[in-house]
Amino acid sequence: MEAFVIGTGIISPQNTSNGKIFPVVPADYQANHITCIEPDYSQWINPQQLRRMSRILKMGTSAAVMALNDAALQKPDAIVTGTGYGCLEDTGIFLTKISELREEGLNPTPFMQSTHNTIGSQVALLLKCYGYNQTYAHGPFSFEQALLDTMLLLEENPDQHILTGGVDELTTTGHAIQSRFNKYRNNSANTLSLFSVPAHGTIAGEGAAYFVITGKHNGKAKASIRAVKTFNCEEKSQAEENVREFLRQNNLAPNEVDLILSGKSGDVAADQQIDKTLTAIFQNSSIGAFKHLCGEHCVASSFALWLGAMILERQEIPEIVIQKNAHRPVRTILIYNVYFHSHHALILLRSCLPIKN
Repeated sequence: MEAFVIGTGIISPQNTSNGKIFPVVPADYQANHITCIEPDYSQWINPQQLRRMSRILKMGTSAAVMALNDAALQKPDAIVTGTGYGCLEDTGIFLTKISELREEGLNPTPFMQSTHNTIGSQVALLLKCYGYNQTYAHGPFSFEQALLDTMLLLEENPDQHILTGGVDELTTTGHAIQSRFNKYRNNSANTLSLFSVPAHGTIAGEGAAYFVITGKHNGKAKASIRAVKTFNCEEKSQAEENVREFLRQNNLAPNEVDLILSGKSGDVAADQQIDKTLTAIFQNSSIGAFKHLCGEHCVASSFALWLGAMILERQEIPEIVIQKNAHRPVRTILIYNVYFHSHHALILLRSCLPIKN
């Protein structure tokens, strides 16, 4: 089933909320975590409503409204959201109060706003959308599961317009807990710039991206989503075979893929595995990366989908993304995301622009 992206909205650690493909000078960081550049949310949400929203709700809801505005659509037929950890800030507040107040006299609001489906529910309330609403909390496959659900819905009813997104936030407590497992690079005064090559250690990140996706090409689609696949493996040979099988299932030869957006994160062992896999399969394709711009988080592939859609729409690859440039037109993009060695995800995108002779 082919699905078409007709609207995008994103808030990320880069200045992407203005809708352009990329800022002329990307934001640079020196720490082992990066957070979103937050715009003036009152552009999309009533200030009175903003006061009652947590940070992740502001990001997610604003990205959703941005996507609808971009698609010139007032209300979607369904909302599908992917999030790895949900509303971490409210979860932390609730758990802290349980400890401090010894489980007595607790404020119910942080608990109600701590659940994973709070983001999708808030978007639905704001838009008065009473249709299908689903949240996937499948760890690093959360956004891919949301995309798969979206494509199944559109297979049944191609005329629908579905608002699909991926949202995760980075909090001080959450980052501290995950750092205990040595997930991220050591933070020190001598930490290399985020854009240094190669990076030395994974950068923690966050972001919110929503897309308006439909089953019929209306002539204004930015990109088409041809296929989505997830798999678990740690061996290079297994990863390579899974990628080759994905291409075979979609009737594609490796040299027909113009650009691969890889989820290299700065983890040396994982990045070497990705490089070996891509080098073995794609000799004639351009190769780029995206996590040095959005950081590592469970729905980082939503940033890659936004980036891929913009590249296909504008036929321009930002210099900061390119690792190997084959200098060829970009009509087919393969997003290959890897989350801490074992979680692999593939998203196949295709241009909707007419082929020029």
